[in-house]
Amino acid sequence: MPPHLHTALITLCRFAVGFSFAVLIFAVLVQVLGRSVFSSSPVWTEELTRFALLYLAAFGAGLSYRSGDLVNVDIVSEALPGRLPVLLRFVSAAATIVLCAALILPAWRFTVIGNLQTSPALGWRMSFIHASVLVLIGSLFLFALLRAVAMLAGRSDGRPAVDPDLPQ
Repeated sequence: MPPHLHTALITLCRFAVGFSFAVLIFAVLVQVLGRSVFSSSPVWTEELTRFALLYLAAFGAGLSYRSGDLVNVDIVSEALPGRLPVLLRFVSAAATIVLCAALILPAWRFTVIGNLQTSPALGWRMSFIHASVLVLIGSLFLFALLRAVAMLAGRSDGRPAVDPDLPQ
């Protein structure tokens, strides 16, 4: 993938995470103000909070994979000699790609099933909400694929990307 498309993917995911978080904060703020100031909060706030959290996780999963912030047990692999840690990181990326590829079609079917339902409070088609699973799998797939391709091309040893914009 050309560097500008890779950067655009990262930027898109970051924006989507930020937007999802802003929606989450808004919904919770309305809920808290409704309960504490007006003695009643709108019903839709709970639903919107859940939906925003789903999309926050969906867009954040790929970014977390990229930066190494997902749960990772690498104490054994990193202690191995020579190129074994690199090989294991490649196997891990390949396994993630295969698992995500296997789950894309079921996730699509799950998304389509949502067309038959609407959410109770907001009245949204549940396919929009179910699509968060598809987004999560697609995000993980793309970032794992980018890591594996970079490793095959010799541009990376498979270690998580260090992001200069974030504190370490």
